[in-house]
Amino acid sequence: MISILFSSFVFGGEIFDKFPNQINTNENYVFYSHGFIVEGTNPIPKNERWGIYEFPAIKNSLSDSEYNLIAYHRPKGTDPFKHAEALASDVRKLLKNGVVANRITIIGFSRGAFITALTSHYLAETPVNTILLAACGRIASSKYAEIKANGDLLSIYETTDGSGTCKKLQNRSIKLKSFEEVSISTGKEHGAFYRPIPEWIVPVKQWIKEKSQIKD
Repeated sequence: MISILFSSFVFGGEIFDKFPNQINTNENYVFYSHGFIVEGTNPIPKNERWGIYEFPAIKNSLSDSEYNLIAYHRPKGTDPFKHAEALASDVRKLLKNGVVANRITIIGFSRGAFITALTSHYLAETPVNTILLAACGRIASSKYAEIKANGDLLSIYETTDGSGTCKKLQNRSIKLKSFEEVSISTGKEHGAFYRPIPEWIVPVKQWIKEKSQIKD
């Protein structure tokens, strides 16, 4: 059962690995979806090319006193379409219980970004803030041309990685309220998002806080 709390002063600061039992309508909520390599039971798996995926450290660095961070550890073999449907359902729970849309952000990297883009697509009628990290190599292809983002969208990609700009996604997403894109050049390829480096952590947190402000 979900209980609703009311406060004028608290904005968040908790890290959850499950959907929270209590919802505060005046707090901000961020859903982070990790990359494919983390699916399973190991939160710090190692890729031979890009090193260790530091899921716990990423959660700690993404967390902030101004919002609650929800980061599920997906099991091995997760169906991205079904998980995106479940994530969209969780977002709708927040909306149904009075959390306004701009207080909710969904963010994902790689496979998690694909899930996040799907979730944004499923939330066309109730769009929230969306951040895609190294996302659009796959999403921008003609195979997934039906996927469209909604609301406010931020894309961050590494210039030495195969997943580049999200401008194709922007062009076909006719319901976008805004689109911003940041390119980083660390030389770390896809592994740039395997650990919480300031090149992407800082713009992500700044954008979340900017978009989460209540507008008159």
